[in-house]
Amino acid sequence: MQWVYLALAILLEILGTTLMKMSEGLTKMLPTLGMFLAYVLCFSSFALALKKIPVSVAYAVWSGVGIVVISAIGIAVFKETVTTLKVVSIVLIVAGVVGLNLGGTAH
Repeated sequence: MQWVYLALAILLEILGTTLMKMSEGLTKMLPTLGMFLAYVLCFSSFALALKKIPVSVAYAVWSGVGIVVISAIGIAVFKETVTTLKVVSIVLIVAGVVGLNLGGTAH
């Protein structure tokens, strides 16, 4: 169940970050309210996940997956530029998350 909480926290963090961008500096009311709600639910789910998953693993997965997906959303939806350095950096982040999972304690 803890991995379900972590997955939910990741999805809510991605939603919150996307809504933050859409709020245009917190000037649009609906995206701003949605962002705050998404982050409250995100951190609540993340706290539940941390009851059983080691914090080093949970945070690496949460932030790593979030970075990769938000980067893809930035490129696809918000038309951000993609460069070789960005792609290599994202691959290194994924490698780091995998390394933490492989080198961590059993979960």
